[in-house]
Amino acid sequence: MEKFKNEDEEREFWASNDSTEYLDWDKGDVEAFPKLKPSTKTISLRLPEFMLNELKILAHKRDVPYQSLIKIFLKEKIDQEIHQ
Repeated sequence: MEKFKNEDEEREFWASNDSTEYLDWDKGDVEAFPKLKPSTKTISLRLPEFMLNELKILAHKRDVPYQSLIKIFLKEKIDQEIHQ
């Protein structure tokens, strides 16, 4: 099995390789990891002030932090684009 220097290298490897060449999924067990959180990366994002204000209003209506609402909106749009 490959040894990776970091997550990015591993992610790139699995994006272009089939896991069935390395694992027999029929012999695997189903496991749950309820406390596992996806790794995150901090970014800087510049938004027009009016857009940020509108996001904060929408977030307040939904009773969620505006940063969380941004992530929700991005995920919905990503899923929509991928599954077209």
